Amino acid sequence: MTDVATVAIDLADLAGRAGMPLGRGPWHRITQEQVDQFADATGDHQWIHVDPVRARRGPFGRTIVHGYLTLSLAPQLLFEVVQVDGAALVVNYGANKVRFPAPLPVGARMRLAVDCKAVDVFEGGAQAAFRLTFEVEDHPKPCCVAEILFRYYA
Repeated sequence: MTDVATVAIDLADLAGRAGMPLGRGPWHRITQEQVDQFADATGDHQWIHVDPVRARRGPFGRTIVHGYLTLSLAPQLLFEVVQVDGAALVVNYGANKVRFPAPLPVGARMRLAVDCKAVDVFEGGAQAAFRLTFEVEDHPKPCCVAEILFRYYA
């Protein structure tokens, strides 16, 4: 899998990418301010996310990013890697499987690696299943692995 900014794929050629790695996006750093805003938006104020002083004494040694905050970045990060040309409408159709195998420390850098797992063509478009691996810089395990579905309409 190569490091790329964006892979452009024509909608008519999307099915031919099934089973292939598509690339990795740029590194991103999640800040404590982003985590705090997410906590406010969702009501999840768990101290491991929002209390840096207490979190220093906790199991991770610092605050960690909410798993669902990481997952919520999937569309933005996916579009940095993959652009489907010829699609007039793109719909986030959901997720088949999501796991959070390791924490993402606040302030650490992460990036998205994208594999096209499968493509189902339908009249007027195609549905792609992407395997997303959220890699953490200098960590052996990803912080999130998800299979998400996007529908592309011509």
